[in-house]
Amino acid sequence: MDNDSRSPFSNRHPTAAASVLPTTVATDEASSSTRRLGRTEYTTIDGPLGLSPDDSLTYARRFFKLGFLCLPFLWAVNCFYFWPVLRHHQFQQSHPRLRRYLVGSAIGFFLFTTILSSWALTFAIGGEHLFGHVWGELVMYNVAEKYGLTGWI
Repeated sequence: MDNDSRSPFSNRHPTAAASVLPTTVATDEASSSTRRLGRTEYTTIDGPLGLSPDDSLTYARRFFKLGFLCLPFLWAVNCFYFWPVLRHHQFQQSHPRLRRYLVGSAIGFFLFTTILSSWALTFAIGGEHLFGHVWGELVMYNVAEKYGLTGWI
């Protein structure tokens, strides 16, 4: 027998050689703490079926920017889909750019909801008392009658 056949790491059996070698994985504090607790943290609500960190950043950036194009409910979708990143502060160190887009989406959706709610409540509560005689021209059903759009009802 030659020396190569006696070696456990011979080229004849690469799978055996791979199984004998110890594997070391470099981990950071966040992943080691979650491993001690026995759970794994994911960046999306889909868990292991979710996106990779690079794809997560791409989608979060896309939803954040599209929210400015009169689609603010995409900010809500962004916050919902990446809820684990918003909820756990350990992602602040591991995914700072992703968290920046998500916090921006949360702030944008909060501001949009506040402005829309105050506008709707102003018209619903104030009504004719607040706007006076102009209220008859502002109400949508009067505009529909004015232009003859209620004839089909």
